[in-house]
Amino acid sequence: MTMSVDIEYASQLDEQDPLAHFRERFVIADPDLIYLDGNSLGRLPRDTVDLAEDVLHGQWGARLIRSWNEGWFEAPERVGAKIARLIGAQADEVIVADSTSVNLFKLVVAALRAQSGRSRILTDDLNFPSDLYILQGAIDLLDKQHQLEIIPSVDGIHGPVAELQAALDDQVALVILSHTVFKSGYIYDMSAITAAAHAVGALVLWDLSHSVGSVPVDLHAAQADMAIGCTYKYLNGGPGAPAFLSIRRDLQSSLNNPINGWMGQKNLFNFDLVYQPAAGLRSFLTGTAPIISLSLIESGVDLILEAGLDNLRTKSELQSEYLVGLWRTLLRPLGFTLNSPDNVRLRGSHVSLGHAEGLRIDLMLLNDMNVLPDFRAPDNIRLGIAPLYTTFRDIHTAVIRLRRIVVEKLYEKYSTDAPIVT
Repeated sequence: MTMSVDIEYASQLDEQDPLAHFRERFVIADPDLIYLDGNSLGRLPRDTVDLAEDVLHGQWGARLIRSWNEGWFEAPERVGAKIARLIGAQADEVIVADSTSVNLFKLVVAALRAQSGRSRILTDDLNFPSDLYILQGAIDLLDKQHQLEIIPSVDGIHGPVAELQAALDDQVALVILSHTVFKSGYIYDMSAITAAAHAVGALVLWDLSHSVGSVPVDLHAAQADMAIGCTYKYLNGGPGAPAFLSIRRDLQSSLNNPINGWMGQKNLFNFDLVYQPAAGLRSFLTGTAPIISLSLIESGVDLILEAGLDNLRTKSELQSEYLVGLWRTLLRPLGFTLNSPDNVRLRGSHVSLGHAEGLRIDLMLLNDMNVLPDFRAPDNIRLGIAPLYTTFRDIHTAVIRLRRIVVEKLYEKYSTDAPIVT
């Protein structure tokens, strides 16, 4: 990208942006706030406000329990079918349920039980730590019959692809990876990893939390087995919104939900005393869906579908290249490192910049500069680009403020004590 570092160039890029009008579809209480944390919590869509009014007053308030037969019961599948269109799955291969961690636990235990006689689980040290906690708990539950092997990344940025492939053998039951890794934003080649795992009979489970809604995913083309993901990042589903899980159709009958529950029971209103799983993915439901928060996911998903994921990815790549270009010119001379892949094709929709004073710089941005990124230890300032509402001017302004903080050493007013949430 041939670019200039002045604000006029950023404004010119915004004027040429075919998706610029989508920003008006979100609640933006403070127009001066530079929000670069949509990769942690997406903004509130205006349509969600209207939908919440209907769910609360029209459905719960007026229709009461009748709403279960007027859309509530089918909501996990209805919203799941829309998410399926974003990740290259069939409508009956995605369902909304529980949290990302609970869904991961269900699929991990189901997969390990289905892979009898295989004892190895492969992942990398770039995976989200919570995913590793779930794996460790599942191994304990299954009487320590499996070993978790964490393959290290050589540089802490790129996935250890060759090392993972070399570790595959006929004892590997499951490979579990984040498609887009949470610190660096590195994107795995889903098809290549899945094919290598399948060649030795292993199953693969992908965490799509940092991909869905920002990076094109095609589970069918990759012949992926299973996936999970959250809805509160790029899908703008709201804090703590329910997550989703996906199982390839031909695998659904051979995987069993380890947490049986009423909503996954066949003919649940017969109130049989013996559990019989419902057909298809509904068997992976457990308890009653949190209808209000589940319903509010739908508006954000509809916005992504309306904009078109390919269009969003095109803008995301342009914006992240613009950000990296500003880093090269304005921030690298000040000690900032690029902690994301330099190749835009290998990079998701957030860019991590490292600095020895990363935490204190981040605190200065948050508290004094009206810029909201996030921080990931040891030194990563993550700048999340949400193409539906992030502008090129936002990116330029954030970089200029980052530069000022370091040039004037404004970060020195803060201690190195981290707050609970960074």
